[in-house]
Amino acid sequence: MEDQFVKTATLIGDPTRAAIMWTLLDGRAFTATELAIVANTSPQNISMHLTKLLEGDLLSVEKQGRHKYYRFSNKEVAYAIEAMANLIPKPELRLKKEKETYPPIKYCRTCYDHLAGKIGVALTDSLLEQKIILNKNDTFQISTEGEKWFSDFGINIEEAQKQKRIFLKPCLDWSERRNHLAGSIGALLLNKMITEDWLRKTKNSRAIIITGKGEKELLKYFKIVI
Repeated sequence: MEDQFVKTATLIGDPTRAAIMWTLLDGRAFTATELAIVANTSPQNISMHLTKLLEGDLLSVEKQGRHKYYRFSNKEVAYAIEAMANLIPKPELRLKKEKETYPPIKYCRTCYDHLAGKIGVALTDSLLEQKIILNKNDTFQISTEGEKWFSDFGINIEEAQKQKRIFLKPCLDWSERRNHLAGSIGALLLNKMITEDWLRKTKNSRAIIITGKGEKELLKYFKIVI
C-alpha cells in the first residue's frame, strides 16, 4: 500500500504531469497536442508523460478517427486532484476593509463535472440549511424531504443511484476551503442548470458564467444573492 501511494504521488508530483492533471479538471478530453501546449513541452515529452499516467491508471484514452483523447480514468482521480489544491497556501489577509472580489475561477467554476467555487459552496450550504441534504459525520445524505425536492426539481434520484459512481459526497473546495457537492447528484445539478441556461460554460476555462435567468433562479431555489 505504501509503495503504491509513493508511486502515485510521484506520478502526480512531476511539474509537467501536474499541469496535465490540472487541465483535465475541466472535465473535457484533450489531445496530446493540446496538453503539450498547456504544459509548454514538446510532443515527444508529452507522449512520455501521458504513457506514465496511463500505466498508473490515472488516465484513460479514447481514439476517434486520427486523434486520441485523454481524460481521467475515473471520477476519484478528479476528486483527488481537487483535494490536493487545498494545500495551496491562503493569501495573507489585507488590513484594509475592502469588498472582496473573486476572480471568475474562484467565484463560480466546474470541478470536473460538478459546481465549485463561492457559488458551489453557497448552493451546498443552502441545501444543508433547507435540510434537503444532511451532513452525517462528514458524509452527505438526502433527506426524505430532499427526495421530493429533487424530484420536483427534475432530477431522478433512482437513476442517479444506478450510475457506477459515487452517488453523493462532500468535496473540499480548494478556493473556499469548505465543502461543495460532488457525486452523481452534483453532476446532475450542474447539468440541469446549464441545460436550463442558468449557467454557461466559458471557452478554454473552468469558469462559469451566471446568466440573468440564473441569478433569479438561484435566488428562488437556493436564496443565493448574486
